[in-house]
Amino acid sequence: MIARRLRQLVIVLYGAVVLMSIGMVGAAIMNDHAISSNPGRALARVTNEDWLRTTVEFQDERGIFHVPPSGLLYPSDLGVGQRVWVNYSTANPDLVKVEGRNWTLAVIPALSVFTVASAIGAGLWWFIGHSSKIRALDTLSQPVRQTSKAH
Repeated sequence: MIARRLRQLVIVLYGAVVLMSIGMVGAAIMNDHAISSNPGRALARVTNEDWLRTTVEFQDERGIFHVPPSGLLYPSDLGVGQRVWVNYSTANPDLVKVEGRNWTLAVIPALSVFTVASAIGAGLWWFIGHSSKIRALDTLSQPVRQTSKAH
């Protein structure tokens, strides 16, 4: 019973990671579509770069300066102070990406997450099936059957 529940937990967690991997690519496709539906182009300056996001500032076609709070899409190989051409959505200037980069850059990170999750899930599945402690707990969790003697 315990092994079965643990395997169900592994399946649920693995399914969540698979959905996250699909979502990573799906969100990138949707963002690219939103930008290409209302395209704008500007020269941006990288103002901050950390492990979570790369921040840029740029001036749109109306002369308004923007600093998207969620950062820049596809920011690899950029440094603070660097100037880079960006494409943004004129309907939502906070949605901005490096010019020439697209959703396909999200495929490798998504596949990496999927691969690591598959390896961990397979390892846990094997461990649950081969662990003597889990088998012992399963044995202990079985209801005790009483036999009645006929007189």
